[in-house]
Amino acid sequence: MNAWSDFFLSTGLVALAEIGDKTQLLAFFLSARFRRPWPIIWGILVATFANHALAGVVGMGLAQWMGPDLLRWILGLGFIAMGAWMLIPDKLDQPAEGMGMVERLGVFGTTVVAFFLAEMGDKTQVATVALAAQSASAYLVVLGTTLGMMIANVPAVLVGDRLADRLSPTWMHRILAALFFCVGIFVLLGLSVDFLT
Repeated sequence: MNAWSDFFLSTGLVALAEIGDKTQLLAFFLSARFRRPWPIIWGILVATFANHALAGVVGMGLAQWMGPDLLRWILGLGFIAMGAWMLIPDKLDQPAEGMGMVERLGVFGTTVVAFFLAEMGDKTQVATVALAAQSASAYLVVLGTTLGMMIANVPAVLVGDRLADRLSPTWMHRILAALFFCVGIFVLLGLSVDFLT
């Protein structure tokens, strides 16, 4: 795949993966709780970029450490596993926890900390690692996954829970699971996934 294909694939996969994800639920929660959209949006951007940059570095390290055949098998099976994972709905685990930090950090700082921690080990972080490991440009993957997070979460902040009534997270997760399965099979077969971009 070329670098720009990686960017568009990363953006699309993560934007779809975020529908109904716990970080989107967190965006809804923060918006309803604080009613200050811009500090929340900037906090999401900073937290996501930092988290996905870390994931991109891990992905580049994996690509250098493993041989191409082992990497292909791990990535292919990893994408298939992410597809299966997409079929398990996310829930926001006790969102009120840790919100006492608002007095110390403000809305922006609280959002940065909450989103960074919520993304640790999340589907989109794992996807960023996998996409960066097989990419011609891990930097464009990180930019793409960050943009995908913003595409999904900014409307959640701006529109709040009214948006949740119009989207079917179950169907979005099924469609994305199918995409991850396809990408995994194509990677295992050593084929290009440019058709997805």
